[in-house]
Amino acid sequence: PRDGEPRVVTYQLANGVVEFSSARNCRKITNLDELIAASQIDVTTLRTELAAAFSMWEAAANITFREVPKGTRADILIGAQMEPEGWAFADVFYDIASSEPIKPISRALVCLNPLRRWKVGFDGDLRKYDLRYTFAHEIGHAIGLDHPGGGDQIMGYRYEERFRALQPGDVKGAVTLYGGRPASA
Repeated sequence: PRDGEPRVVTYQLANGVVEFSSARNCRKITNLDELIAASQIDVTTLRTELAAAFSMWEAAANITFREVPKGTRADILIGAQMEPEGWAFADVFYDIASSEPIKPISRALVCLNPLRRWKVGFDGDLRKYDLRYTFAHEIGHAIGLDHPGGGDQIMGYRYEERFRALQPGDVKGAVTLYGGRPASA
């Protein structure tokens, strides 16, 4: 962020089939309708969990997320995999033409497997993943974070049901990239 203002990152839920031939994991994504139906989660609940995941990162660092209307290019596009594998992924594209020593992110994709069953909250059943935890993890990738060397973080490589909030390492990574959240006046 420049001049202390938060970095504004836009997002959008996929509305139909979108293809990204250079993506590694999210080459073809679509809306989340099939995922919602299969997991018996309504769209309002999904949006609430997504908003909570974005709020975690906003509370930790000088970054703000805004949903943009359909037809507008978003920084982060979220959808369901059309070639399902794994659980969830993020693809991050960098502005390779930038003169910056660390290339800025030009776009990110977050895709979830619609064949897996998703849930809200922790119940010890690791055969279903919590949407908020998963969204927070994939958004972390979308804003530039990788998996840490150890676990015990939302950004850890393995899904765990031990915490549903960002951990100190997650916060430190976000603050390193975006600066700390300014104190309220």
